[in-house]
Amino acid sequence: MATQDFLVELGTEELPPKALKPLSDAFSAGIAKGLEDAGIAFGKVESFAAPRRLAVRVRDLADAQPDKSVEKRGPAVKAAFDDAGNPTRALTGFATSLGVTPDQLDTLETDKGAWVVYRTVEKGRPTVELMPELVDQSLAGLPIPKRMRWGAHRTEFVRPVHWAIMLFGNKVIDAPIMGLTPGNKTRGHRFHCPKSLIVPTPSDYEVVLKQEGYVIADFAERREQIRAGVSALAEKEAGGKAVIDEDLLDEVTALNEWPVPLIGRFEERFLDVPAEALISSMKEHQKYFHVVAGNGDMLPLFITVANLESKDPGQVVSGNEKVIRPRLADAAFFYETDRKTRLEDRIEQLKPIVFQDKLGSIYDKSVRVAALAKKIADAIGSDPALAERAAMLAKTDLVTEMVLEFTDLQGIMGQYYATNDGEPEDVAKALNEQYMPRFAGDDLPTTLTGCAVAIADRLDSLVGLFGINQPPSGTRDPFALRRASLGVLRIIIERELPLDLQTCCQWAEENFTVLTEQDTAATVVDYMLERFRAHYEEQGIGAEVYLAVHARRPTKPLDFDRRVKAVEAFRQLPEALALAGANKRVSNILTKQGGDAIGERVDKGLLQDQAEQALAEQISQQADTVLPLFEQGDYAAALTSLASLREPVDTFFDEVMVMAEDEAIRNNRLAMLNQLRNLFLRVADISLLPTAS
Repeated sequence: MATQDFLVELGTEELPPKALKPLSDAFSAGIAKGLEDAGIAFGKVESFAAPRRLAVRVRDLADAQPDKSVEKRGPAVKAAFDDAGNPTRALTGFATSLGVTPDQLDTLETDKGAWVVYRTVEKGRPTVELMPELVDQSLAGLPIPKRMRWGAHRTEFVRPVHWAIMLFGNKVIDAPIMGLTPGNKTRGHRFHCPKSLIVPTPSDYEVVLKQEGYVIADFAERREQIRAGVSALAEKEAGGKAVIDEDLLDEVTALNEWPVPLIGRFEERFLDVPAEALISSMKEHQKYFHVVAGNGDMLPLFITVANLESKDPGQVVSGNEKVIRPRLADAAFFYETDRKTRLEDRIEQLKPIVFQDKLGSIYDKSVRVAALAKKIADAIGSDPALAERAAMLAKTDLVTEMVLEFTDLQGIMGQYYATNDGEPEDVAKALNEQYMPRFAGDDLPTTLTGCAVAIADRLDSLVGLFGINQPPSGTRDPFALRRASLGVLRIIIERELPLDLQTCCQWAEENFTVLTEQDTAATVVDYMLERFRAHYEEQGIGAEVYLAVHARRPTKPLDFDRRVKAVEAFRQLPEALALAGANKRVSNILTKQGGDAIGERVDKGLLQDQAEQALAEQISQQADTVLPLFEQGDYAAALTSLASLREPVDTFFDEVMVMAEDEAIRNNRLAMLNQLRNLFLRVADISLLPTAS
């Protein structure tokens, strides 16, 4: 089958920069899926995205769907003909529905009899007929939260569409898309090349735009060109290093078709302002990259990316310097003003700010968190007074001028202002560390005071919201309780804190007087333990390992984690499959015979067979070995030791009848099996692991 390259381009007004990459990815993915569903063979799918265009090119696209064999079964042969061999109404009706005559039908022999069948070959549709439909389907599925109309058109898109290309080889597919008739003409840069450009074939697309139109259409190419240009400029002009935030780089890439990095300066006096405030101002408002010296100190420089090659770049730089100066002056003013009022004097200002209607104000929350942080600090060997102090000051920077202007600086400015006030170092650090980790993989608090406040703040929200029956539901999680849960688990595990979630949640519950739900602490603990599943799946640990540990419901996250790691290691041992199967068998037997009512007392005088005597001896020896290990939390060593029970367990089940007729002997054997199972249950329910087939 012949193949050609295919190209579709939508020319628009400037697309939302933060949405450009997701729109481009979704557009190309939608077309690829449409081709797969249609059964059309194709090669590489390439996406292009710039401020005023979205395009997709498909290499080696077949010129038609493959022909497809079609078989439709009709009535049974015995129902298709009468005694005289003439077609019945059932047969003629079936033939008529297909537009054929009865003599054009075949028969199909099956083990259930013979059937009338219609066989034909359905010819594949030409690609040029299918592509407009597939493009429309892909455009309709783009992640656009709010579409707009323009002019007299009823067409809707994220931005007005002004031109379109749809080429198959060198032929234009002129079926309308987005209310426009496609052609083979694109448009160049708005200023450098404000005219139409002919694209002869799909393979010429980005070459024409770059060489004639001053447009780098490939998003990834443009992105790396900006990265390299910004880095080189910082090194060449200042001997420094440009700090390139990946999200900012994506946004700048989406704002420029023909990127030209330029470096500017600002007054050194602004360096007295915390670097984070300067960076936030430059990044959020102006999309500038900041520059640091070799020692990491910020330099009075910024790099902007212009969307054109100016004949007088100095004018462009001067204009940007004029724009950034008042921004930085505002930051300097806010910083100076804020430092005149101590954080402790701002605590009263938290009273009118509502945290949640039923749970009170930010002030109320601060009081609760302070009480909880004090207990947590004591439990982890930190200073309770420092944790209490930090928690009371934790939210005070929310009412500072700087944080009101730059909300992403909450916590960061709190640390600066607390240091300025002369607060203890741990207290100052905790004001920033309370928000850690802010996202998956983020840094954790470095101080125990910071850990105590971070955990207390999250647990207060969890217990409070669950206690008034406002847990997360589906995709709705306005207070980010899922993230809060994972944050608590990470802090406790990675900082190796000896905290029990049940105890901590009960402490949190005691601080409330408005909760309506029963057993809130237990409900929150169950919810948090469930978050472990995704946590371990990301580490490549199977759900069955998590479930085996979860069945025992250990409520100390550090203990839970050690059990999971131990069971995962045990699962790799050659004895694991057989022992998991034995545990499952033992569990079933014990459940049927009384479960918890069965004790562990074994009378050695009732042990008759050599296999049960050997197993009883091995269980006794293992108990002496592993019980101290369990007490130390060394579950890995304990399970490795218990793996040696595989052979005596297998021999026991091969040679001994558990359900002996003699009740005393039977109960003695059940007690021994209960001993065996309970040893493993000190770690996890091993019976939930995969077993040997």
